[in-house]
Amino acid sequence: MRVVQVSFYHDRGRREPRVLLEVWRSLTEVAAAVAGTGVEITVIQAAHQSETIQRDGVTYRFVAERRGRARFPIPPRNLLRAVTSSLPDVVHVQGFGFPVQTRALAVELPGVPILVQDHANRPPSGWRRHVYRWGLSPIRGTAFTARAQAEPFMTARLFGANLPVFEILEGSSRFSPGEQSEARERTGVSGDPGLLWVGRMAEPKDPFTVLDAFARAYRDRDDARLWCCFESGPLLSRVEARIASDPVLRQRVHLVGRVPHEDIEHFMRAADIFVLASKSEGSGYAAIEALACGAQPLLSDIPSFRRITRDGAVGALFPGGDVEALASLLVEWSGADRTGSRERTRAHFERFLSYDVIGRELRHAYETLAESP
Repeated sequence: MRVVQVSFYHDRGRREPRVLLEVWRSLTEVAAAVAGTGVEITVIQAAHQSETIQRDGVTYRFVAERRGRARFPIPPRNLLRAVTSSLPDVVHVQGFGFPVQTRALAVELPGVPILVQDHANRPPSGWRRHVYRWGLSPIRGTAFTARAQAEPFMTARLFGANLPVFEILEGSSRFSPGEQSEARERTGVSGDPGLLWVGRMAEPKDPFTVLDAFARAYRDRDDARLWCCFESGPLLSRVEARIASDPVLRQRVHLVGRVPHEDIEHFMRAADIFVLASKSEGSGYAAIEALACGAQPLLSDIPSFRRITRDGAVGALFPGGDVEALASLLVEWSGADRTGSRERTRAHFERFLSYDVIGRELRHAYETLAESP
């Protein structure tokens, strides 16, 4: 089976193709995982210069394509020629934000099934919905982290309720558990329990629910610590003020700030509990990475986190924004026997969340679409 994974996204930094292969790890890891199942994979990527690279059984074709200046760009002729010349049995489009390009693909490849994968996209509003309906009407399948994430698209009638929806993660992680004691020495993380929060200081991540629950759960317990690795954002000053206003938070919450991605692995290895109260996530990469390292996840009850934890089969879920529910979980999990918990969490990751799993799930999706009438 020949499959083309195509991305119409242009790197704003105008980086060279070989650099992009190093920084876009999910692109290469997912493609290699699918190739490992026996599928012939070609990745065709819009770029600022053309280059073909062979790596791990995958052909990467970076295609120079000018960007249109209109609200909806002109069809990318160079990319279309690259896709059609690959003679694909299935085309896998990355992202719902390219309706004109997706429609053009369907015209160039009549009868070839097209799968479109969600990457934290949102249904458009107003007149753009008509363009999206027109552009997406020929597709034969969709992929979301969780099926519930497809419902807003169905409500907006961007595609029908009968269109196949495959539950497939956008990416995974190569992080591993390692030795917790070594990670704590390296990072300075401490606490019993030691909690970790990773995200951007922005409204969708809802850091205040985590802070308020921590203050409530550990007011009479001075050994707990919360460590926050974060990208700066609009809520940072308010978060700092909230911490300064409460003696529990002031003494026990550590705002680490921005940490290089390769060092996040050590923070996750050092943590006992990983906590997020996100209001929405496309996949939840940070949570996936935490599970890869063996940290117990306490996560808000949103579709992607239900999918990642298999409805709380590992860790626990709480209603988003519910401070009392999260505080109760923190108390419960802080007193639980953690013997073997890291091994069980890692086993869950390997069974449901690894790149090998994604490769098998994508192959299944491709075969299903190729065999459908």
